Amino acid sequence: MAQLRQNHPGFSQKGWGLLLSLLLLSLPLLLGGWKEVTGRRLNPRYIERIQDGKTKKHEILVLFGDPEEIQRSPEGLVFIYRTYRQVEAPPSREIYKPPAPQSTSIYAPEEGAREEKKPVKKGPVKEVASTLTIRFGPDGETVQSHEYKEF
Repeated sequence: MAQLRQNHPGFSQKGWGLLLSLLLLSLPLLLGGWKEVTGRRLNPRYIERIQDGKTKKHEILVLFGDPEEIQRSPEGLVFIYRTYRQVEAPPSREIYKPPAPQSTSIYAPEEGAREEKKPVKKGPVKEVASTLTIRFGPDGETVQSHEYKEF
């Protein structure tokens, strides 16, 4: 029986090692996908740690990652972070839909004469849940001011 396990590829050390390494490699993908589905959140404790005039740009990047939008001005950089929440699309208000026009011709319409309708996207709609705006001083490294809004 021991010899059977050694010769069978399903019980080899290489097989288990390969399976384990594939699981470890897929774990970040699954966690990243979960974060994308649930939506990115701004941690309130991280926002409380921001001190105007003291916090540096590299600390902001470590805490919040890359900003969604960067604005450059003579006064300095502005980082804008936004979070979104999913909202169900409102139901269609169209009660009456006009019928498709009928042809009086006995011949089939030509390929180019047909009007193709684009499919309407249905499903959840994303709206802004909160914004964090961080303004940096003229040196571009120190936080000058920050503002957090929830909608």
